Amino acid sequence: MKIAVGLKAHSGWAALVSIAAPDGVAQVVERRRIELVQPDDVDWAKAPYHAAEGLEPADARDVVKRGIQSARRLAVRELRAILARADEARHQIAACAVLTAPPMPDWSVEQILSVHFRMHQAEGVLFRDSLARATEACGVKLVAIVEKELPEVAERALATPRSGLAKRIAALGEGIGAPWAKDQKDAALAALVALCRGVD
Repeated sequence: MKIAVGLKAHSGWAALVSIAAPDGVAQVVERRRIELVQPDDVDWAKAPYHAAEGLEPADARDVVKRGIQSARRLAVRELRAILARADEARHQIAACAVLTAPPMPDWSVEQILSVHFRMHQAEGVLFRDSLARATEACGVKLVAIVEKELPEVAERALATPRSGLAKRIAALGEGIGAPWAKDQKDAALAALVALCRGVD
């Protein structure tokens, strides 16, 4: 089957939902949590800008750099694992939707660390950006959707009003058990959009 993957990132992890639609009927192929930090590094790597706060500039830049490199490396590892599972099940990934954050200005580490809100903003972008980069690095079609714009994007792509989309996503979760909360629902909706675009 052709499938599409939807990913919704948080600090250090992401919700993954894969969707197929054989004969036009959507179904969940996979649902899981993927980790974007190593267990031994979780105290700092899930929030590297916060971990860098108060350090000397060179040390702060090093912590942030290591955090970004780690997130990107682990995102590639997880995307490769997704591809391997799909291949083993004889599925073809048509596209991968990553829910993204609005782009940030091209601030330096020092500029980000000087304003606490910017630190949260940068960490919000970090893991989303790592997943998007990994998708492209693995040769999968990327469908980047700004998270706040997902309802409008889905309405247009799927030609369905929000109320209908909510019912459709709720129905997808029936029978597969918990968790089927906002993270999984958003990832599933993004995957439906990606499936629609991936088979165009």
